[in-house]
Amino acid sequence: MDKQQNILITGSTGFVGSNVKPYLQEEGFRIIGITRNPTLEYELSYESLTTEYWNNSFAMLHLAGKAHDVKNTAEDAAYFEVNTELTKRLFNQFLESTCEVFIYMSSVKAAADTVATILTEDDTPNAITAYGKSKLAAEQYIFAQNIPKHKSVFILRPCMIHGPGNKGNLNLLFAMANKGIPYPFGAFHNKRSFLSIDNLLFVITELITKRPNSSIYNVSDDGFLSTKEVYRTMGEVIATQLRILNIPKGLIGLLGKLGDVIPIPINSEKIYKLTENYKVSNAKIKKALEITKMPMPAKEGLYKTLKSFKSQ
Repeated sequence: MDKQQNILITGSTGFVGSNVKPYLQEEGFRIIGITRNPTLEYELSYESLTTEYWNNSFAMLHLAGKAHDVKNTAEDAAYFEVNTELTKRLFNQFLESTCEVFIYMSSVKAAADTVATILTEDDTPNAITAYGKSKLAAEQYIFAQNIPKHKSVFILRPCMIHGPGNKGNLNLLFAMANKGIPYPFGAFHNKRSFLSIDNLLFVITELITKRPNSSIYNVSDDGFLSTKEVYRTMGEVIATQLRILNIPKGLIGLLGKLGDVIPIPINSEKIYKLTENYKVSNAKIKKALEITKMPMPAKEGLYKTLKSFKSQ
C-alpha cells in the first residue's frame, strides 16, 4: 500500500476518531491511530511516532484534545498542555516531514463563546474560556509558521457534534424527554447550529482528497434548529407528543438563580446553554469543496442520533 493511502489519526479512540476510522477505511485509506495507550494493531504511542511514520503517511488528522469541562473542575494549564502544546509539537513534526496534509480539529469556541448574529471565519476571535483560548493559541501558532506550498493545512471549527455513540447535552435532554417531562423553556425562541457526524466525516474526506486552499473553516449542518424543535423531534422518536411550557422568562431566571445556590436540577448556566442563540455559517467550507449543501440534512441527522439514543 502506497504512502497516499496512509493517514495518521490522533484521538482515534474518541467519539470522532472511532467514527472517522472505519469511514476512511471504507474509502480505501490505511489508518494508523496515535494514542496514549495503544492496544490494537496499527496503533502507536506518541513516543513511537517517528519520522519514518510521518514520511510514509499522506495526511495527519489531529483529533486529540482536552474537551470543555462543563463542571469547570479542570485547571487551565491542562487545556494548554494538550490542546496547544501537543498540537505545536505535532505540527512541527509535520513541517519537518514529507507528509502533505495536516487537519487540526479546533472548535467554534476558539472564535466566540457567544454569537450575536451568525459566526463566520472573518469574525475577530474572542475566546473566553481556557478551552477556547487553548484551541485559539494552537490555531495562531499553526498559521504563524512558514508552510511549504506543497503542503495543505486545514483548521476545522466544528459546532456541537452529535451522532450515535455520542455522550453530552443531547443525551441529558433526551433522558428528560424519555420521561415525558414537559420542556419548560418555550418562552425562549433560540436558533443554533448543529453538526452531524455524517457531515463532519464527509468534510474530512473531501479535504483530504480535494485539498482546497489551506485555511480555517467552520463546520456545521445547513440551517438552524431551536431547542424546542429538538425536543419535539425527540417526541417523534419516542412516539410521544411532548408538552412545551411557556413559563415567563422572569420566573425561569429566578429559578436559575435559586439553582446557583442550592442543588436543584436547573441553574443559570444550564438555562443559558439550552436557550442561547449560536448560529454558525458553513458557507466558506461549502464554497471550498464546491458543493451547495451538506449531504446530511440537519433534521435527518438529528433524528438518526436520537434513534440511536432510544436503542441504548
